[in-house]
Amino acid sequence: MSAPIKIVMLGEGRVGKTCLTLKYCKDQFNENQQSSIDATFFEKSVDLGGGKNITLAIWDTAGQEIFHALTTVYYRDAYGAVLVYDVTYKESFMKVEKWVEELRSFGTKDISIVVAGNKSDMKNQMQIDKNEVEEYCKKIGAKHFFTSAKSGIGINEMFKSLGESISIKVQAQESKGKKKKGLQIKDVKDPKKQNQKNDGCC
Repeated sequence: MSAPIKIVMLGEGRVGKTCLTLKYCKDQFNENQQSSIDATFFEKSVDLGGGKNITLAIWDTAGQEIFHALTTVYYRDAYGAVLVYDVTYKESFMKVEKWVEELRSFGTKDISIVVAGNKSDMKNQMQIDKNEVEEYCKKIGAKHFFTSAKSGIGINEMFKSLGESISIKVQAQESKGKKKKGLQIKDVKDPKKQNQKNDGCC
């Protein structure tokens, strides 16, 4: 079985990291979701198309971001990151730069990044400038997605894009005779596997 690809969720407290993870992996949303207090991660298979899929192991911060106490263990062997901010709270977007710096200090070299503008269903309360956000994401080489853990907007597209970015880098390494430790792209040839749902948690 292919090893899951570790993905880390980063962002200030209460921006919706846990809600996004639960919506994506379990199709669950709790309006009063409490901040994580235990280290948690979920696994989910992502269909990349063309008979290929990968499994993501999505790690939540366990609330440690409140104390800025994330350790190198959290970042170790992560090949993808989702940087989350709250579109109704501009300061949470301003803090994304801090998380990028920390990620590049402790994370895996050439890590794939996406940025999630969460709570995008609350358009009448939006505090961010879309052009400013897009310009910043372009600067750090990350794709930006407006998401909503409540409605599900943008979440599947975001994780699929992240999975595709990682798979391209893995295949590029393999073509040079190198291989990222623990990363494999599964070629689904078994008809039974092809008929299984790829959008559920593993």
